[in-house]
Amino acid sequence: MAVQGNKGKTAFFCTNCGNEFSKWMGRCPSCGQWNTLQEQTVVTGKPAKNASSEHLRPLSESKPMHLHEIGSAQERRISLSNGEVDRLLGGGLVEGSLVLLGGEPGIGKSTLSIQIPLGCPSLKTLYVSGEESPRQVKMRADRIGGDNSNVYIYSETRMEAILKEAEAMRPDLVIVDSVQTMFSEAIDSSAGSVSQIKETASMLLHFAKYTGIPVILIGHITKDGYIAGPKLLEHIVDVVLQFEGDDRGSYRLLRSIKNRFGSTSELAVFEMTSGGLREVTNPSEMLMPMHEQGLSGTAIAAMLDGLRPFLFEVQALVSSAAYGTAQRSSTGFDVRRLNMLLAVLEKRAGFKLTMKDVFLNMAGGLKVTDPACDLAVVSAVLSSNFDYALPSDVCFAGEVGLSGEIRPVGQVERRITEALRLGFRKVYISKYASFDKSVLAGGDMQVVKVGDIPSLVKALFRS
Repeated sequence: MAVQGNKGKTAFFCTNCGNEFSKWMGRCPSCGQWNTLQEQTVVTGKPAKNASSEHLRPLSESKPMHLHEIGSAQERRISLSNGEVDRLLGGGLVEGSLVLLGGEPGIGKSTLSIQIPLGCPSLKTLYVSGEESPRQVKMRADRIGGDNSNVYIYSETRMEAILKEAEAMRPDLVIVDSVQTMFSEAIDSSAGSVSQIKETASMLLHFAKYTGIPVILIGHITKDGYIAGPKLLEHIVDVVLQFEGDDRGSYRLLRSIKNRFGSTSELAVFEMTSGGLREVTNPSEMLMPMHEQGLSGTAIAAMLDGLRPFLFEVQALVSSAAYGTAQRSSTGFDVRRLNMLLAVLEKRAGFKLTMKDVFLNMAGGLKVTDPACDLAVVSAVLSSNFDYALPSDVCFAGEVGLSGEIRPVGQVERRITEALRLGFRKVYISKYASFDKSVLAGGDMQVVKVGDIPSLVKALFRS
């Protein structure tokens, strides 16, 4: 390892997991990826002038405190005037917190980051743009609309200058777009390197904690779908939010991956429009059928993402194989699990699907991982195979095992309550599932319990 003076040295960082090593290796010992180690300069000894220590001072002298002396009052929160984001954060933005917002290019990160201060003019906001010019940010703000009377745009990438300006301005909120474009003069490497990302994030964390000003940090993701420099950033920041969804579609899912001040079981849904991101307070309505009744191959699944229930349409198409070898295609659902469910139908229930093409689609562009959707997938496949339309007021929530049994899933009450609210009359669940029958009080809902695939077929398709 070559030494470069008494202030710096070189080390090797994994671009996938962010771990540091003293020598180059072909394979990263931590994450197992090949050819991801890159040599970069790191700082040793006393660092050069650093804005986080030069300009900022603690609000009070720090000293050890006994645990019983520390107050247990809840953190002060700032409302962003965005119901979905406030709920995702646990009730608002905590003062002095560092929030990382990640997502693919074009997914809506910058749109949401400028839409927040435009919708909350009571907050004096410093918007730091390292990727776009002030004119480009102004064009986006004009397209979105809102009150821009308290929004300040600062086009800069040097952290020392940014923190000096923020210390002098003392805004209520700082937004940095993006961390990969920022650099510190204390680090002798290019912007976006692991060393720069680690240093700039640490400087912003120091600024947030000692001024009480919350910071929203925009971050890009790698080709594998992880936030660039993931382990470094996830350990440093307080909250990690990630945008998901197809950039060619209109709906976006904002998921909480880490939250030191709230639950990580929440999910926010937005719709991308010409005027910015619109909050979708009732996601089930956007995922319901948008066609005439009486079509075969459709079934409604009662899914749970975190603590939020969704009812959405599962679409299946079963037809004779046109080219000898049957095709298996799935959109939004694991194709390997689809193959498993088809094998269970053939082995345990006697349905011959070997020479038939099976296409599966999750409506709304959702990517489904909840095993409770198995029962709806099986029902949609059988509906298309028999060319028999299922009633439109029926939904499903159950996992299918390899022996053909219908297994219970968690939070059945939440799923039934959501189905009842949307006007469904019947829900199919596992006969081994137990739930609080009080959720059915005052509603016209029939719960049908099935134990295996044959009993499901008898209940659905008997004449």
